[in-house]
Amino acid sequence: METVRRVLREGGDPRVLVLGVVDDPTGTVPEPEAVDAALEAAAGCGLTVVVDESLRDTPHSPHHPLVLSPARAHPDDVVVLTDLAGALLPADWPLALARFPATPAGLALRARTADALTAAGARPAGPLRAPAAHALAEPPELCARARAIARAHGLVARAAHARATAAGAFALPPRAGRSLLVDLGPFREALAARGVLDAVDLEADLNARLPFPVHGGHRFGDPLPALRVRVPTAGLLGPSPAAREPALTSPDPLALPDPRRALSMFEAVLRDLAATEPPHAPGTGHRQDGTGTATHAGRDSRDTGTGTDAGTGTGTGGRTVEGAE
Repeated sequence: METVRRVLREGGDPRVLVLGVVDDPTGTVPEPEAVDAALEAAAGCGLTVVVDESLRDTPHSPHHPLVLSPARAHPDDVVVLTDLAGALLPADWPLALARFPATPAGLALRARTADALTAAGARPAGPLRAPAAHALAEPPELCARARAIARAHGLVARAAHARATAAGAFALPPRAGRSLLVDLGPFREALAARGVLDAVDLEADLNARLPFPVHGGHRFGDPLPALRVRVPTAGLLGPSPAAREPALTSPDPLALPDPRRALSMFEAVLRDLAATEPPHAPGTGHRQDGTGTATHAGRDSRDTGTGTDAGTGTGTGGRTVEGAE
């Protein structure tokens, strides 16, 4: 509410509040009370609420089979977005939908949105329509498959969380979704000794060490100097969709060779980073002085930079961050 008041004072016209029932980078789930408070505040400010439920069907625990939708308690006030890819359809079959309130205002918003999508040519591909209709009917076999996949991702996410925190990193316990956000801030001195000064460096360094890709927190709106990285749990289950299939259906995915190998390597890399000594003497390729400028592989100088959005962004040092996944 304070943000809305500030924007109004500055002459802005805030209209929309976007919420997520599962946070993608961290795999955490907001408490229902916090969501209700946000919805009440949005109503008081006259905002349209859009809720992203793309990961609603990915809770890790069988004891919490559903992440609660704000649209259940506020059906006339919430627009729901969802993407069937990943949870109910294969990841390379993208199909997103929006559900609008059955009110005059909701139907008018739906009509304007449909006009904009039609003008942009955003139509579902013909071959996707039948599988999407099948998925939306939620047949038992598909729901069982989705729960099994969520369980497998949850097991490796919790195992990775345990290894990261044991190595000295910070991470919130994941409850849903398919990723874990690890904060390597406690390793800052050791990382700086090897020329890793921000999230871009950290992403590059880890991707050179690990057999699966990770993504720096700068891709999700974190400040560039924050040493955070998102670890997709798919990479921990196996190097390819075909290799991951046994883990997705196994009663004990962590006992399989691919997950065991990936988790062991992940832990070994974190422990190595926490204990890293400078790999080069000063003046031999990695220079750090008191001015905040460093010279290391591939760059002449750098600034600590400012935060960047997901996708692309430029820090104060003028370096462009390439697009996300």
